[in-house]
Parts: sequence; C-alpha cells; structure tokens
Amino acid sequence: MQHVKISGNSFSPAVVISVTTDVVGFSQSLISSCIESALAGDSAACFNLGVAYSTGAGGLQCDLVEAHKWFNLAAVWGNEEAAHCRHEVAAEMSSREIAEAQRRAREWMAAIRSAA
Repeated sequence: MQHVKISGNSFSPAVVISVTTDVVGFSQSLISSCIESALAGDSAACFNLGVAYSTGAGGLQCDLVEAHKWFNLAAVWGNEEAAHCRHEVAAEMSSREIAEAQRRAREWMAAIRSAA
C-alpha cells in the first residue's frame, strides 16, 4: 500500500481520507470519493471540494483557506474555471490566509509526489 506523507508523518491514503472526514464532518462517502480522486490528481474532484468549502455546501463549514487550496490544485491540473474561482476567493482573503492556502496546496502536491 502506498503512503502519503503530510507534515512529516506518513499515512496511507485511507487514513488521510478518514482523518479528513472526521475533521470536517462532511458526508463520508462524498468526501472519501473526492479525496481519493484528488490523490490521483483529478482536477474535477479538487474543484468540487473548492466549491463545497467556498459555499459551505454539503454540511461543510465555509473555509476560504481550504477553498483556495482546492481551487489552486484544480487549476494546477488544468481546470480553468478553478483559476477564476481561486481569484474570486482570494479577493475575500488576507495575505496571510492566501499564504496558508498556498502552503497547504504545496503540502498536498508533495504528498502526492511522494506517494507516486
């Protein structure tokens, strides 16, 4: 089984999915599906997570830092609409929040690269 390394710790993708669902309180099957697809570099899954976090859809608490992170990842993987959404979300964020979102996106990308 492949492992994902986040913040110096190594996890299997299933653990990452489990921890994420516990933290955000989102539908386990939907978040698991999106996270699993995001681990594979699926820009649509990243975009959907960005929408969910930016609007508070599906029971998620609105979190612009997470929304920016997911829109950023979707944009990196070729989703043009995500780049526009990232820009709109960024207009509502402080410089520190944007920096944190970018740090989280880099961490996610590094985790995917190390799992490959």
